[in-house]
Amino acid sequence: MKKRFNVTGLCYPNENYMVDIENRLREIKELVAEGKYFVINRARQYGKTTTLWALQQYLQPEFVSVLLSFQKLSSLDFSDEFTFTSAFADIFVQSVRRKNIAGLDEGSMAELEKLSEGKDTPAGLRKLFKIFGDLCDRAPKPLVLMIDEVNNASNNQVFLDFLAMLRDYYLDRKSIPVFQSVILAGVYDIKNLKLKIRPEEEHKYNSPWNIAADFSVDMSFSTDDIAGMLKDYESDYRTGMEIEKIADDIYGYTSGYPYLVSAICKLIDERLGNKGAFKGDSAWSAAGVKEAVRIFLKEPNTLFDDMIKKLTDYPELNLMLREILFSGQTFSFNPYNYVINMGRMLGFLRERNDSVEIANRIFEMHLYNYFLSEEMTGSITYKTALQEKNQFVENENLNMDKVMEKFQEHYSEIYGDNDIRFLEENGRRLFLLYLKPIINGSGNYYVEARTRDMNRTDVVIDYHGSQYIVEMKIHRGEVYERKGMEQLAGYLKEYHLSKGYLLVFNFNKNKRTGIKTVQYGGKEILEVIV
Repeated sequence: MKKRFNVTGLCYPNENYMVDIENRLREIKELVAEGKYFVINRARQYGKTTTLWALQQYLQPEFVSVLLSFQKLSSLDFSDEFTFTSAFADIFVQSVRRKNIAGLDEGSMAELEKLSEGKDTPAGLRKLFKIFGDLCDRAPKPLVLMIDEVNNASNNQVFLDFLAMLRDYYLDRKSIPVFQSVILAGVYDIKNLKLKIRPEEEHKYNSPWNIAADFSVDMSFSTDDIAGMLKDYESDYRTGMEIEKIADDIYGYTSGYPYLVSAICKLIDERLGNKGAFKGDSAWSAAGVKEAVRIFLKEPNTLFDDMIKKLTDYPELNLMLREILFSGQTFSFNPYNYVINMGRMLGFLRERNDSVEIANRIFEMHLYNYFLSEEMTGSITYKTALQEKNQFVENENLNMDKVMEKFQEHYSEIYGDNDIRFLEENGRRLFLLYLKPIINGSGNYYVEARTRDMNRTDVVIDYHGSQYIVEMKIHRGEVYERKGMEQLAGYLKEYHLSKGYLLVFNFNKNKRTGIKTVQYGGKEILEVIV
């Protein structure tokens, strides 16, 4: 049976191309050996379930580990303490029996079975934990409890009561038998479970899980991780790809987000090889990676569906993302800021150099597409570019000079008389709106995060294998303009390009506008002032 890249459900080493996660498992095992209780809270489709499944095997033979999933419970199972106790006992017993976990005390297991079947007088959490205590006391090796998909319980008070009792038993662990370690996995950390039920300010951080150790294991994929997975693929197919280069390209778009890495590889393997412009091995190339990203961005997927839902659920986060993307606003990283913490927990944001930024280039491109799509129907800019788009493409090549020229005309005619504040806040967004229908379907663009601030933004455009760089700056004087030339020339050198574009927004009352070509640092730069 041939291995495949997998983006749905568990990954199995004998069936799927996978990153080697042994180092991560070793780090987690150390926490277990130290008797820590902790939460693996990472964004959706970040490999949590696959990690827990692998961890259960990895903990043998030193520990007995039982892995449960709250996906097997319905909302009714959380309706009250007695129903939850019975349901929890049932999935515990089923997990032990199904995995043939040997050595657990049969008397205690029989009590759990009775509890799950409701044969005795209804019993609550105290009865459940008494049985767990006996089970831990009589177990041949330290017992580890792992619970996946705890988000399914996040709005239920009975689950918080369950956590509180786990905490009390943990605090008494020197005098009573308890689980060696308890591992919960889900998107939300436990403080946010409490917050979702009791949103009043005084309860926001009153977590029933304040015993939890920090979980700092990096679950994202490094370039070396990706290269290792590609080496496994290459040993099967002998494509001749430049493994390290392709791994670096994939990382550049995904920042190692596990689902995104696997999705891009899957598209190259299954959709691009021997298809269209890509014949066989050439799909595993820089052009193939770009094409896979283009396809991924235009097709629906569960990760993007969830992202859009979260933008509706958390309007403050929605606003912060817009300000980062379109205004170049900088937000200092503070883990106690609710919006920043939520954005990081959901995987939208990450911390870098004491500031927050969009977590990866694919998310950034998707968010640009989504936010701009909300404005398309009423945007004169978008409609104008849509009507003119045919004149910008010649033999599948983008005429970027004409794009810049026409944008300058359009901007001056329609927005020249608008107030300065409107133009400062919207100028760069208007250019992206103009650009979108021109390259839509055949190309992509992204904003280089390291250059984005309130005064400068670099846009990198990919179109049919060619790249174009447009630096957008707000005019701050001639010296600042020359600095922009210097920055753009350096960036063109980095991308091995001979020509670039400088779009200057001049908001002075007596401003000069126009287009000119200049030579700077051995590079040709088309400067457009609006």
